Amino acid sequence: MGTDVLDRTFAALADPTRRAILERLAAGEATVGELAAPFAISQPAVSKHVRVLKEAGLISQSVDAQRRPCRLETGHLQEVADWVEEHRRVWEERLDRLDGYLQDLQRKGSDDA
Repeated sequence: MGTDVLDRTFAALADPTRRAILERLAAGEATVGELAAPFAISQPAVSKHVRVLKEAGLISQSVDAQRRPCRLETGHLQEVADWVEEHRRVWEERLDRLDGYLQDLQRKGSDDA
């Protein structure tokens, strides 16, 4: 995954309102008006959040007669999950090695006593 895609995705996910919008879209399509309903912010503010999510490739918007429903796009979310998983594995391996090293030090210290 390119760093620019990763940066845009993490930046979009950093905002709690945008995360809530994604959670809502996980249940199905919704218009900006429907997405704005549970928030104590204006519809134009929600539209800005939607634009950020679209630019990050996390949602798409189509035209359906008078409606412009938004839908969740999971491709970049899967790429982020894969990136996080890879880094989790690396850090678990490093921590396991550190744990082994510390246990060796403890054994050597108790052998010397």
